[in-house]
Amino acid sequence: MEHIYLDNSATTRLDEEVIKEMMPYLTEEYGNASSIYKLGRNTRNAVETAREKIAKAINAEPEEIYFTSGGTESDNTAIRGIAYNNKKKGNHIITSKIEHPAVLETCKQLEKEGFKVSYIDVDENGIINLEQLKNSIQDTTILISIMFANNEIGTIQPIKEIGTIARENNIYFHTDSVQAVGSLKIDVKEMNIDSLSMSAHKFYGPKGIGVLYVKKGIIFQKFMNGGHQERNKRAGTENVPAIVGMGKAIEIAYRDLEKHTKQIEELRDYYVNQVKDRIPYIKINGDMEKRLPGNSNISFRFIEGEGLLLNLDLKGICASSGSACTSGSLDPSHVLLAIGLPHEIAHGSLRISIGKYNTKEEIDYLTENLVEIVSRLREMSPLYEKFIEEENK
Repeated sequence: MEHIYLDNSATTRLDEEVIKEMMPYLTEEYGNASSIYKLGRNTRNAVETAREKIAKAINAEPEEIYFTSGGTESDNTAIRGIAYNNKKKGNHIITSKIEHPAVLETCKQLEKEGFKVSYIDVDENGIINLEQLKNSIQDTTILISIMFANNEIGTIQPIKEIGTIARENNIYFHTDSVQAVGSLKIDVKEMNIDSLSMSAHKFYGPKGIGVLYVKKGIIFQKFMNGGHQERNKRAGTENVPAIVGMGKAIEIAYRDLEKHTKQIEELRDYYVNQVKDRIPYIKINGDMEKRLPGNSNISFRFIEGEGLLLNLDLKGICASSGSACTSGSLDPSHVLLAIGLPHEIAHGSLRISIGKYNTKEEIDYLTENLVEIVSRLREMSPLYEKFIEEENK
């Protein structure tokens, strides 16, 4: 095997059907969607068809869908846009300690600009406390931003309940749904979601294209000045091939959702059970029930996650120790620290995220190598040696 890709939370392989759908807009249908002649009208129609597909997938209206460059831009635009537009009403925002950096860093920047932010705790499985959320609400609270599902440990939050709390208190609710869209059923109306972020490359679509959903009637400030694209909210020539690809990708994701969810969950559970049976001194991170189908995050005591990843890479296995956006950092995961793991255990975590193209044979190959690598790395660990000596006394 040249390589085995098990990092689908970082990005996914482009679906063949998506490529086929995009190709005409990379070749003969190359018109600017803002042009009024036929070539431009053709691409405009393609953009609006994709917008309709995306709206349908989350039970939104097409005019509530805004195209962006991805999840990070969508998160920034939602949080900053709603915050700036509601400064007269209040300056308080509530989020959680396990959000993606796109949310956390945006909130930190807003704090420098005079906004107040409450970062609420999560339990040992990474789920927020709804009572703490209620108690954090102030008269000046204008926005709650809580992710739908965590990118590192896969935990799914009680989104409908959060949306209800926000609605009852006349507070806007934004959810970073980058990991959830394409893997979980989402209904923005039923779940009381005012704003939602998504990114195509997490569900077998192209990179560099995302969507921000904002409920009709909510006014938010734009952050890209220039032309009047996206109903004057996001200037710039539309990336038509990527937009078309995103529309097709989300259509496929929800067409095949039940089939792929079952297939992926079975592989994930098979992998976890193999590790539990064959490797001692591990900790499974995150809630095993309220969890993304393909996500597994396991801490292997007495070893460093970086060493684990490098050794897996030598065997052609692509995995992760957490968020791809923080992979250059030597600090332990803020998510694992927030669920109460000590530094030394958090450092030894491995995230495996299984996708629709993975097979049981690949999981067997991963497990065989993981057993050997963990054993070898522990043999070189003075911490493990000391632990065994203590155990044998």
